[in-house]
Amino acid sequence: MLMSRSHKFDESKITWHTLEGIEHLQYQIYAVDEERKIVDVMFKFAANKKVVLHRHHADYVTLVVQGELRLYRANGELKEVRPAGSYVATRVGGEPHSEGGGDEDAIVFFSNRGQDGTIYEILDEQMNTLANLGLQDFKALLQAQ
Repeated sequence: MLMSRSHKFDESKITWHTLEGIEHLQYQIYAVDEERKIVDVMFKFAANKKVVLHRHHADYVTLVVQGELRLYRANGELKEVRPAGSYVATRVGGEPHSEGGGDEDAIVFFSNRGQDGTIYEILDEQMNTLANLGLQDFKALLQAQ
């Protein structure tokens, strides 16, 4: 007879990195495919915190591996909660938003697709662009890991 076991995601083999100026977020890049325009990255969102306001400029899919991912509108209003196991495919063109973890850190796999230019546009509260992160930036970050 097979016994059911409960397993939690083990992040002990992940070496987390940070981006200067972006609080409450850590990352591990897994792949940058220039030919197919794909960037695969795992993000860790701090519990009960929000990352900087941003906009996605690429189609992407997410898989919440641990915790819950909370999405907030630009005005700070909670828009959506994605629990562990949630898989979502999203087309480019969504509204500016921020994200964060729930009561525990959220670990989320992102696969950004079809864009070799800007993937993430970092915004201030007035919707002014502070920075852009593109495929070449992720390539450089991957090489530096």
